[in-house]
Amino acid sequence: MAEHRIIYVSQEIAPYLKASENSRYDRELPQAMQERGYEVRTFMPDFGEVNERRNQLHEVIRLSGINISISDSDHPLVVKVASMQPSRIQVYFIDNDDYFQKLDSDADAFGSNRADNDERLIFFAHGTMSTAKKLQWEPDVVNVSGWMASLVPLYLKRLYSDGPSFHRTKVVYTVTDDQTAPDVLDAGFFDKLREEGIKRNDLKQFLEMERDIHLLRRMAIQWSDGVVFRGVEPDPALVEIIEKANKPWIAIDTASPHGDELDAFYKQLMPRKK
Repeated sequence: MAEHRIIYVSQEIAPYLKASENSRYDRELPQAMQERGYEVRTFMPDFGEVNERRNQLHEVIRLSGINISISDSDHPLVVKVASMQPSRIQVYFIDNDDYFQKLDSDADAFGSNRADNDERLIFFAHGTMSTAKKLQWEPDVVNVSGWMASLVPLYLKRLYSDGPSFHRTKVVYTVTDDQTAPDVLDAGFFDKLREEGIKRNDLKQFLEMERDIHLLRRMAIQWSDGVVFRGVEPDPALVEIIEKANKPWIAIDTASPHGDELDAFYKQLMPRKK
């Protein structure tokens, strides 16, 4: 049995979505950490451009079926799984017909131009954490990357940390080149988070900010234990926030998975096991 466990929550993983710098990296990194003795699982949205037949996705009935209520509407959670080759790492796909089916109006594979992106963020964070809890897997680290996954640190720390699955889990947020991030989120974004159970006190410092990628990054950093700047120049304003909170951070390029460097970074965060 592996000494440590990691969940990677990613917006895009090759080959399930078209190859990009981010999707290639988020495929290679889990495998690199598995080769270093970690037990690894991954999560991503089941965007409409994912070819389910070619990639052999199948629904996991025991993980599917709950309804996630957002703005007084119920949205059923569907969870599918595939095995990443050649590593055979499990990839769990979070799906819902209302939020992740491809639309003719989509500007890209992520639907970054949709008016309901705030609800899609909420659904993906809620669905990911609910599924991870059902797995009863107790990860040491949850590593999050991509704007679609940016609410996962908040959900883990504020709605899921009390139970046995995540009470020791450390969260790492990866800042990437989010060129596909939405320009602005719906004005009701914070109200919807409060309906989910997030307390106003946890949101008050963000209420006057523009509802864009800068807000999402700030929120993700607030609820993470460590931060990685990957393939981007570290933003001095974000670095100042991170260092004021006494959180560790590193900057890496995207030329390789940086397995040794990230292994050391993860272990810096994790409490020693007895």
